[in-house]
Amino acid sequence: MLYMIGTLALDTRPFGVDSMSRDADASVVAKPLIGAAPAKEFTGDGEDDITLTGQLVPSRIGGMDALETLHQMRRSGTRFPLMRGDGTRFGWYAITKIGEQHDDLGRDGVGFTVKVTISMTRTQGTAGAGQQIISGLLSLFAALGR
Repeated sequence: MLYMIGTLALDTRPFGVDSMSRDADASVVAKPLIGAAPAKEFTGDGEDDITLTGQLVPSRIGGMDALETLHQMRRSGTRFPLMRGDGTRFGWYAITKIGEQHDDLGRDGVGFTVKVTISMTRTQGTAGAGQQIISGLLSLFAALGR
């Protein structure tokens, strides 16, 4: 497993991730002082955004179901735990944007290769956020039963 987004594991197949970028900052504010340069004060952690990029080959190895699951997570505003394959936990995140680029379109309108970009931002975990993970698991089992 390369990354675990909530209950969805991204591995080398069928949904591969080949790059990750992270932009994190700190919140520092200036406090005006009389007769001196403004003092800078650390007020806490700032934004923490992660972007995963990968490629699917739907006609050969699939992956469109996982992509649709990610779109559903984005549409519903689901907050989920994000974990890297080595066990590092990044915290709770929400998907803010998903980009798709379909190349070499087939007769069904789906590209032979689909480049995907998933943009996420760190959020606060909420008391009911674990329930979203459970409902996500149940929806996966329901999908398998069709």
